[in-house]
Amino acid sequence: MTDEKAGGGITFLRWIGLPLLAVAGLAFALPDVAPAWRARSGDGTAGTFTVHYERCSRTCTWRGDFVPDGPGTPRHDVIIYDEPDGLTPGATVAARDTGARKGVFAAQGGNSWLLFAGLAVAGAFAAIGWVVLLVHARTHRRRT
Repeated sequence: MTDEKAGGGITFLRWIGLPLLAVAGLAFALPDVAPAWRARSGDGTAGTFTVHYERCSRTCTWRGDFVPDGPGTPRHDVIIYDEPDGLTPGATVAARDTGARKGVFAAQGGNSWLLFAGLAVAGAFAAIGWVVLLVHARTHRRRT
């Protein structure tokens, strides 16, 4: 690979990849960090998640309805995060609603909090890195 081709790939990562990672981490993961952490701590509204179907694209997720055990609002067609193995349509799982945008968390727990936090931190670093690159490019352009 020539230096020119290698530089083109790095340029692409700098100017396109960093902003995309920043948006993905900050817009999609950051809002669900606190709900995932609350679920990890056992907070939230306890209830039952009933599995309806599995949706697969790059990964597979189980979707269904959440009904709280006490007062609260049922949620329909949501994801179950930290789902146990062996789910099938019609199965029920103890779950917690902590306010995550797209779903509820299995009461047994799991590592989704780590995924949300990691993506949010990566997004923050990417945003900072991109701003640093913009400032550096602007000051370099002024010098030349």
